[in-house]
Amino acid sequence: MATIGFVGLGNMGGPMAANLVKAGHVVNGFDLSQAAKDHLKEAGGTPVETLAEVASGADVIVTMLPAGAHVRKVYTGEDGLFAHARAGTLMIDSSTIDVESARAVASAAEVAGMAMVDAPVSGGVTGAAAGTLTFMVGGPDEAFAAAKPYLDIMGKTIVHAGGAGNGQAAKICNNMLLGISMIGVCEAFVLAERLGLDHQKLYDISSTASGQCWSLTTYCPVPGPVETSPANRDYQPGFAAAMMLKDLKLAQEAASTSGASTPLGAEAAALYNLFCNAGEAGTDFSGIIRFLRGNE
Repeated sequence: MATIGFVGLGNMGGPMAANLVKAGHVVNGFDLSQAAKDHLKEAGGTPVETLAEVASGADVIVTMLPAGAHVRKVYTGEDGLFAHARAGTLMIDSSTIDVESARAVASAAEVAGMAMVDAPVSGGVTGAAAGTLTFMVGGPDEAFAAAKPYLDIMGKTIVHAGGAGNGQAAKICNNMLLGISMIGVCEAFVLAERLGLDHQKLYDISSTASGQCWSLTTYCPVPGPVETSPANRDYQPGFAAAMMLKDLKLAQEAASTSGASTPLGAEAAALYNLFCNAGEAGTDFSGIIRFLRGNE
C-alpha cells in the first residue's frame, strides 16, 4: 500500500480521499477547512497542517483545488509541494483549471524530477462518493500508467487524453458541450409549455428520437420524467451553476487563445453568467430553465 498526500478535501476531494483510505492506503490530507480535515479523520485518514507534511514520505500526491492560481501556488510556490516532495513522487492534479496552468505545472514537475498527470473529473459529488468518477487524464504514458491504479479506486472510467494539459482540454470541451446541450433541452421544454405540450409527452418522444442526449435522458431539467434528476429536488445542486460557469469561462479562454470559433459556447457562458448573477450560483445548472421561462 502507498502513502498518499491529498490537498483539497472539499465536496469532491473529501470523498475521493476517503475511497483511497478504504482501499488500504495511508492518506495524509491538508485543507484550509478544519471541518474538511475532521471528515478525513473520521474516514480513517490523517489530517496534517502543512504542505511539507503532505509531501513527507508520500509516494503519490493528489490535489483537488479551485483554480489554476491555486494549483500553481500549491505545486510551485516557495513552500509548495515541489519544494518538499522527493524526486520520483507521482503527482495527480484533479482540479479543473486552464490548460496553460496545467502545462506550466507539468513542465515544472519534469524539471523537479517528478511524474505528473492532470486528471480532472466528471461525475459530481455522487460519483466521488461512489468511486464512479470519469477521469480525463493528460500526461506522459509512463505517468498515466503509474497513476491509473489510484484513479481506478476513485473512478470507473479512466481515459488517457494525451500529453500534459489534454485532460483539462477534454474536460472543458465536454462541459462546454454539456452547458450548450442543457440550454437547448431547457429551451425545448419552455417552448413545449407555451404550446401546451405535456412534459412527459415531449420526454417520451425526444428521448427516443433525434433530440436524445444526456441532458434530457439522465438530467432532465423538469420534474417527473427522470426521477433522479435535480429537478425533482427543487434544483439542489449535483453540479452547481457556478461550477458550470467556471468551466464555460475556461472554455472561452481556451477558445480565445487557440483561435477556435465557439459562438454557442460564448452564448452559454453569457446565459449562465446572468443566471448566477440573479442569485442562482448555488442552484443546479439545470435550474437555468427557470431563468429561461422568465421566472427569475
